[in-house]
Formats: sequence, structure tokens, C-alpha cells
Amino acid sequence: MKKFILPVLLGLFAFKAAAQGGVDPSLGNRVITTAVPFVLISGDARSAGMADIGVATSADAFSQQWNASKYAFAISKNGVGVTYTPYLSQLVNDIFLGNITYYNRIDEKSAFAASFRYFSLGEIELRETADQEPLIVKPNELAFDASYSLRLSERFSMGVTGRFINSDLKIQAADADASSASTFAVDVSGYYQSEEVAYDDFDGRWRAGFNVSNIGPKLKYDEVGQENNLPTNLALGGGFDFILDEYNKVGVTAEFNKLLVPTPQDFDNDGDIDAEDDDEYEKISFFSGMFKSFGDAPDGFSEELKEFTWALGAEYWYQESFAFRTGYFNESDDKGSRKFLSLGAGFKYTSINIDVSYLFSTSKVRSPLEGTLRFGLTFNFGDEYDEY
Repeated sequence: MKKFILPVLLGLFAFKAAAQGGVDPSLGNRVITTAVPFVLISGDARSAGMADIGVATSADAFSQQWNASKYAFAISKNGVGVTYTPYLSQLVNDIFLGNITYYNRIDEKSAFAASFRYFSLGEIELRETADQEPLIVKPNELAFDASYSLRLSERFSMGVTGRFINSDLKIQAADADASSASTFAVDVSGYYQSEEVAYDDFDGRWRAGFNVSNIGPKLKYDEVGQENNLPTNLALGGGFDFILDEYNKVGVTAEFNKLLVPTPQDFDNDGDIDAEDDDEYEKISFFSGMFKSFGDAPDGFSEELKEFTWALGAEYWYQESFAFRTGYFNESDDKGSRKFLSLGAGFKYTSINIDVSYLFSTSKVRSPLEGTLRFGLTFNFGDEYDEY
């Protein structure tokens, strides 16, 4: 669908909008915003069905986005995953996030993976008057990454991911020298999976993981333009698998996330965050900003806590053939107000997995993924490892 209002382009990236209903006026201009927020959108239907939980769930083909160290615990030697996520599907039909991932478990201790994500904003019509012949542009963003994971012990692994990001949002009609902006980023992750433990009425397995993602220099479109922080993010999670019998298994997982990006500040104490404050904010380097982000909220510890999001998810498997998933995601009203319930299902036949998910927004601020079906298809092949 062709769109004709240029500001819509910027609105699509308001992953954390600064002015929303129900936001405390004193905090409304301190919502953290970043460049390329598409890298945080859940691209796979399995995690999306559990409210975007993925850092401590069991390994699958799409672990690259959530926690690449999980690949060292993958069951199949090789896997290819493809996903499709419509965006703003209730308004337009040509904005989407696509993803393809490949992983290879090299041996008992190590694995590598590569993935490609593409975020298309469809077609946008640019015109100065209603009668003018429009100029059609097709802005997009993409990320290519590769990872290596290694088991440091029988039950713990770590991984590192390198990522190239390109954001092609500049409009040549407005600036003849416009070009796309590129940068690189690194993820550092870890994953723990216990042995199967026998309890009175069931067996169980503990899981835990962390991932510090998108560590890298700021994104800049031109020499004199503003530098934008990447969405550097800390994810921490833990979970437990209830293995009820040989046919039934239930996994529950909790996850916390925090953007490691400085909170906007009123540096000159004039009661408002203006252009001068923005200039001071921009001087904070991405590296020092990661550490400042844990203690720079103007209202202290209570505001820092509001910058954490939390999610709870559950996954039920029957005979390793059918899965039902659900989850709930929560973010403070003062820091973005994303709140939603998700449902999902998975089907496995021999080496093929099919996953779908659906999102219900529970916030006054509607999610751009409201009413969206997400799809994922996975092909697993090669020898299988005995991890359980």
C-alpha cells in the first residue's frame, strides 16, 4: 500500500513513544528512544507466542536474536529457519519484518550461526502538492549477523555475535547528499541448562540465560546530523521444564530486559529537555552510556526500576509434536507502556516445525503488532545430539 504522509515514516519507529496517554507528565519526555529499534522486534513466532521471551528458553533455530550461546545445546546438527512478521497490519499491507537463520552445531561443544533480518517500510509517496506526480521511495533497514558459541562446561555455554546494521531511511528528495547509515554491533551471551532432575511426581530441568546485545557505536546519517544510540539491551531470564511423563512437558520462563542507553536529562535544570540538553546528551559515548544507564534516572532508583520490562511465558508440548504457548509482557506506563498478551502454537512433523503466534494489546497505547499473525518455518536436519 502506498503511503503519502512523510511523518508516518518516523512514527513507524516510535518503539517507545514519548507522549502517550496515562504517562506521568514529569516523565513523558524521559522515555528512552534509539535508532534501528527493529532489531528488538520479535522476529520468530515461537518467542512471540510467549510474549517475546527467548533468552532462557530451550535452543531452536531462532536463538540468534535472543541468545546465540543456546546453539551449543541444540538437538539437531543443522537447522534453517524462516519467519514473516507483518507490521501495522491493520493499517497497511506492505510493511513487514523478514528473517532467515542458519545454524550448524559443529561438534559436542561448539556451534556457529548466521542470520539476515530485513525490515521493509513499503512504498511511500512524496509530493509537495496533491496534484504533483509523486516520487516513490522504499525505505528499509537490515541486519546481518554471525555468531559462535562454545560450551565452557558440560552445562554452561557462552556465545559472541557480530552484527552489521544498515538503515536506509534518508530521502534524496529532501537532501541530495542523503545516504543510508551503517554501523556494527556485538552481542555477548551465556546459557545454562541443568541435567534432568527427578522429583516426587515429575522430572525437571532448570534453564537460565543472559544476553547483552547491540553493543556498538552510534548511528549517524551524515557528518552534521544527530548521533543515535543503538538499542543496546540487557536481557536476563530463567525457567524450569516440568517433564510430567514421556508425552507431556510444560516449560515456564520469566525474563527481564533493560535498555543500556542513558535516560534523557534536563542538564541545565530549566524544567524542560530542550535542544541544548539534547546536545549534552549526544556527547555521552555509547560505552560510558551503558554504565550510566544503571543510575542516571533523575528520579532515582524508583525511576530506574521503571526502565525494566518483564515478561512471563509458558510452553506446553505433547509428544514433541504439538505445542501451545502463551505469555504476558509488561512495561511501565511512564517508559513506553507496552503491555500485551500473546498466544501461539507449534506443530512438528519429522524434521519440520511450523509456528504461529498472535498478540492482544492490553495497554491504552495500541501495539503496531496488534491483531498480527506471525509465522515461522524451521527445517532441522543432520544427526541429533543427546542432550536430555
